[in-house]
Amino acid sequence: MKVKYNRVSTLQQTGNRFEADTDYYDLTLLDKVSGTLRFKDRPEAGKLIKMIEDGIVKDLVVEELSRLGRSMGDVIGTLEWLEKYEVNVTVRNLGIQSRPQNQRNLIWGILTATLAGLYSLELENIKTRTSTGRMVYVQRGGKLGRPIGTNQTEKQFIEKEVTQKIIRLLNKGRSIREISNHLNTSTSTVLKAKKIATKHNLIDSCPF
Repeated sequence: MKVKYNRVSTLQQTGNRFEADTDYYDLTLLDKVSGTLRFKDRPEAGKLIKMIEDGIVKDLVVEELSRLGRSMGDVIGTLEWLEKYEVNVTVRNLGIQSRPQNQRNLIWGILTATLAGLYSLELENIKTRTSTGRMVYVQRGGKLGRPIGTNQTEKQFIEKEVTQKIIRLLNKGRSIREISNHLNTSTSTVLKAKKIATKHNLIDSCPF
């Protein structure tokens, strides 16, 4: 079985850029997670790992090595694990394979270790630039965090549709947990609604 594994860093990214790859795959997986998250801890990668352990997958394709991760140790560990199961890994942007014709590529280890080190260094540089940018911003008078004046007033919170639904359910005697599950909202939001509604005498009866 031949599988293509893709990764983007945020939920907002669609992964459309991978559509340029028109090769055929038995399965294509896409994780929307940071490259700093260990490969084995990613949802779609977890499915892939299970299939490899079951002997279903023998060919794995990635667009570039950084899709496996940006931590040098994690990438190398993942590649060594894949070699243990004799999975042929193809890195498309480099045009190289780990096991062409089911024979281990002798330069694979050197090349991937070098690239993994570069990706890890790039990540550290990004962190440094981001930290420096924030520091300069604050030094110039900028404020980090939520802008002043953007906090919701109690009136605005009460008028929200979800808050109105919470209040109606509270008046029917539903528990905090029941309301949270029913409306698919956090218990903290329900508790906040209960507190403010009680303050403004919007709760008819609340036996819990």
